[in-house]
Amino acid sequence: MATIDQQFVEYIVKTLVNNPDKVSVERKIDEKGVLLSLTVDPEDVGRVIGRRGATAQSLRVLLRALGTKQDARFNLKIVNTDEEGAGHASRPEKAENAKEEIKKDEEAIEEAEEVKEADEELEEEEDEGKKESHSELAEKTRAEMADLDDLDI
Repeated sequence: MATIDQQFVEYIVKTLVNNPDKVSVERKIDEKGVLLSLTVDPEDVGRVIGRRGATAQSLRVLLRALGTKQDARFNLKIVNTDEEGAGHASRPEKAENAKEEIKKDEEAIEEAEEVKEADEELEEEEDEGKKESHSELAEKTRAEMADLDDLDI
């Protein structure tokens, strides 16, 4: 027969998940208090944990309140029965994905540096072209000034 704490967790979790028939709560007593191990369908683990662990934390707060009333310390453990990953990457896969992302980032950085160098070269060429056109303009202006000096006005 399930105790009040097991029934409490089971009731709350069954209302949250898509597969309530796969929810089970095991109870163990140790030196730290009562450990409730919650097992759900791998599809529903995310729902039970919630964003940034908010739902799991809320469950633990409610259990703490129940524990205060019962003079017991309850701990909740969410058991991961997800052997195959069920849509989530395993740690080695996550590490491999991270390595691929880093490699892509490094390649993008190298490409950006190449583009920057090419831009700098173009700017230098434009600057040299401007210098040449400025000197040509100066020469032309000097020649025109000299022609004007030759005029007797």
